[in-house]
Amino acid sequence: MNDVSFQALSRRQMAERMARDIPEGWYVNLGIGLPTLVADFVPPEREVIFHSENGLLGMGPAPAPDQADTWLINAGKQQVTLRPGGSFFHQADSFAIIRGGHLDLCVLGAFEVAENGDIANWATSAADNAPAVGGAMDLSAGAKQLWVLMEHTTKDGQPKLVERCSYPLTALGAVTRIYTNLAVIEVGPQGFTVLDMVPGLTLEALQAQTGAKLRLAA
Repeated sequence: MNDVSFQALSRRQMAERMARDIPEGWYVNLGIGLPTLVADFVPPEREVIFHSENGLLGMGPAPAPDQADTWLINAGKQQVTLRPGGSFFHQADSFAIIRGGHLDLCVLGAFEVAENGDIANWATSAADNAPAVGGAMDLSAGAKQLWVLMEHTTKDGQPKLVERCSYPLTALGAVTRIYTNLAVIEVGPQGFTVLDMVPGLTLEALQAQTGAKLRLAA
């Protein structure tokens, strides 16, 4: 990133940007890693019901250090809170929610997303953080919408938005929107459409860090 006229979003800013776009009343699963931060940015007066695949519904933001309940964790084993009216239940019931099509949205991280909506968010290498697919395959197929929250490029600057995924696939054609530290991008029949960019960033500069053709929303 040689262009000094823009500032990439931090991880928390990325989560806050996504949280603003989640409609009122939606049931939303938050995958492990970066997506779990989204719950921190939905204020109590907004009704967004967060689900965690280990058996939580009505999950709230991360607790203050002196208010943590060591028995209340999300699928990533992070301590969380429960909003009024929230509940916890068996993991089999949790997957009945997922597979039954009751989730409006799932938010996942990813290694790569292809322009046709394919997602790769697991790997076979022992060195990778997610060496097994876990529940992501069920979530990608069961949720009505799949949004991805991830950095725009790898640590060595390689694009994560690509023409075709090189990692093993989690799901085919499932991703509908991507939130990165640089932009918000919709995935549709025409490929990647840019809905929003960080201030000062040009389409040309964004394209230089993307492995597939970008289009601006009309």
